[in-house]
Amino acid sequence: MKLTDLFAWSRGMNAKALAAPLLIIMMLAMMILPLPAFVLDIFFSFNIALSIIVLLTSLYTVKPLDFMVFPTVLLVSTMLRLSLNVASTRVVLTEGHTGPDAAGKVIEAFGHFLIGGNYTVGIVVFVILTIINFTVVTKGAGRIAEVGARFALDAMPGKQMAIDADLNAGLIAEQEARRRRTEVAQEAEFYGAMDGASKYVKGDAVAGIMVTLINVIGGLVVGMVQHDLGFSAASKIYALLAIGDGLVAQIPSLIISTAAGIVVSRVASEQDIGNQFISQLFAKPQVLYITAAIVGGMGMVPGMPHVAFIFLASSLAGAAYLMNHRKTEEAKNEPVQAPQPQQSEMEEATWQDILPVDTLGLEVGYRLIPLVDKTQGGELLRRIKGIRKKFAQDIGFLSPPVHIRDNLELKPSAYRIALKGVEIGSGEANMGQYLAIDPGMVSGTLPGTQTTDPAFGLPAYWIDSSLREQAQAMGYTVVDAGTVIATHLNHLITTNASELLGRHEVQQLLDHLAKDAPKLIEDLTPRLLPLSVIQKVLQNLLLEGVHIRDMRSIAETLTEYAPMSQDANELTAQVRIALGRAIVQQLFPTGNELTVMTLDNRLERLLMQTMQSGADVGAMEPGLADTITMQTDAAAQSQQQMGLPAVLLVPAPLRALLARFLRRSVPQVRVLSHAELPEHKTIRVTSLVGGQ
Repeated sequence: MKLTDLFAWSRGMNAKALAAPLLIIMMLAMMILPLPAFVLDIFFSFNIALSIIVLLTSLYTVKPLDFMVFPTVLLVSTMLRLSLNVASTRVVLTEGHTGPDAAGKVIEAFGHFLIGGNYTVGIVVFVILTIINFTVVTKGAGRIAEVGARFALDAMPGKQMAIDADLNAGLIAEQEARRRRTEVAQEAEFYGAMDGASKYVKGDAVAGIMVTLINVIGGLVVGMVQHDLGFSAASKIYALLAIGDGLVAQIPSLIISTAAGIVVSRVASEQDIGNQFISQLFAKPQVLYITAAIVGGMGMVPGMPHVAFIFLASSLAGAAYLMNHRKTEEAKNEPVQAPQPQQSEMEEATWQDILPVDTLGLEVGYRLIPLVDKTQGGELLRRIKGIRKKFAQDIGFLSPPVHIRDNLELKPSAYRIALKGVEIGSGEANMGQYLAIDPGMVSGTLPGTQTTDPAFGLPAYWIDSSLREQAQAMGYTVVDAGTVIATHLNHLITTNASELLGRHEVQQLLDHLAKDAPKLIEDLTPRLLPLSVIQKVLQNLLLEGVHIRDMRSIAETLTEYAPMSQDANELTAQVRIALGRAIVQQLFPTGNELTVMTLDNRLERLLMQTMQSGADVGAMEPGLADTITMQTDAAAQSQQQMGLPAVLLVPAPLRALLARFLRRSVPQVRVLSHAELPEHKTIRVTSLVGGQ
């Protein structure tokens, strides 16, 4: 690769993304490659600067999650100190005989600063610093993080329910609810990570003592044996280097450990640590007055340092006086406000208070939230996308999106499906269990909770996952909780397809067809038919289970017959004739023989006379209506037992009226007219309605 290409590649990369890998590679290199003293000085200075940045950042952090990367910073800084220890130990042992500045000016300066000419005192002070870091600061911060993680995990269900309650009450939007849920999860993860990261700092403190001892002992051996130094000279040089090396690592460690304690010990507030100290610790003048009196009294005791105690007492009393004086001045300067008339607590109603009703809605109990939560997999979300795609392919138009929300008023495992705000279906789905549905040919019962399939009403059992294979072997259809809800939703939107087809969807259908046949749509609407009539025709087809995928044939038929009639029912009859092949194919997918039910001749003549007199089939004599209903139901059940579709074949004038009459009482029956049958099909009549 050319140098210019390398520069171009580096400019294309995100500099921030390269920072972490370069730092890790640099730390690993320091453990392996020898570094000159000048480079060590730079790295030690950088380590000190990094620890100060971390401490100040923690002081100005309002809440722990604002410094969410802190556990990783803690780990990286610990590894950086250990890498520097390894690099400096190599230089101390190899070049230490040349003098106190062999490992750089930083180590020499820290060694002189701490030792001050007495090596024993220097070693004791260094050990004390390390013990303070290990046993007090780091251990305390780790304990707080451990307890904080435990409390955060215990409080998660309650916080989630509170968020759901605010969402259901309309106090927050869905985006805000998702942000809060994410924040609750991140809080638990943060304290858990802090608990683990603090273990690195504990190990770093122990390693610091061991590295210092190794440097002292190893330095004496190397200086006396390899470089012929005397014990006094060797101990002077290597003790200075070892303690300076340990101190230049332990001071940043102590600073970062203090920052860790500050981050995990703070209570959530809108103020940083500095403001909290001033506003809370020195907020009450009475406390300062009492403290000044006690400290002043201690200063009067014989033998006490009178000047120090009296000076401190005077300072506290003066601060309390100034605080009181400032509050008095602020109270005087406050303008006296005239009493304002009491305002209404509630704002005036506006048009924004009217929320649109969702065309399709799915509400779930809190135990089913993982099925519809993207952050937890959201298995049901993927299924709903598949349902809408299959619906569009099978029925012929795109259904409205399903608006999903959780509802704490429902049972934990319950769900509710609504159409235009009205419930059209409900049920329960047990997470972690399977629904074993009895299709009518099972070989036994199962241990589990007996129920019914919410989509089709078949008998079923909720069973444990361990019984899944056994249930399948016995002939049950076994599905999980997500499939139960998805199947129920698919059944309901297919059944109510006519109500889902609004004007917006009809216009989209026509716009889609206009891309391929613009002249056809231009001639149809609004020139020949208004959009409302086209919508009514399509709804009539969907109401009887006829798909509208062949929109070209529908539009051509409407264009042909619209000049003769604007009645939606008459136009529907003509469209059904044009779609006859598709309707029959939908009911009889194979074979040329159509096994159907039909009307007895006498009943057929009677109904035709009723129509000719201008009366509706629904206005017939009640006894006759009951007879038709019962005989049609019995014939339909007989057809279904033989594995045949329940199709009633009638003359064309009677088709629409009988279909409307039987739709509520015998919904499984499909009514066809003779005009809708293709010529090449043969008919075999299996039952007569009204023949008894």
